[in-house]
Amino acid sequence: IKKQQQDVLGFLEANKIEFEEKDIAANEENRKWMRENVPEDSRPASGNPLPPRLFNDSRYLGDYDAFFEARENNAVYAFLGLTAPPGSKVGEHVLTVSL
Repeated sequence: IKKQQQDVLGFLEANKIEFEEKDIAANEENRKWMRENVPEDSRPASGNPLPPRLFNDSRYLGDYDAFFEARENNAVYAFLGLTAPPGSKVGEHVLTVSL
């Protein structure tokens, strides 16, 4: 999980994509928020959803596997719901990464 979290954060930082990080290990409110905002069909059969999970505002985008697949297909900006302006910051929406 830690490696996946670092991978997502590293990509966002390297591409100057603004985001809000929600630590679910240290904050019960963040953990509750993530669990409430992950759709039923994206939850594991048993237990709770594990991080990292990505959101655009409160719209659920996906987990690490979905992020990784989008990145491998050069479609990560579309996955994130962002336009990729060359060389500038993307700040129209608040990306949230639950860690």
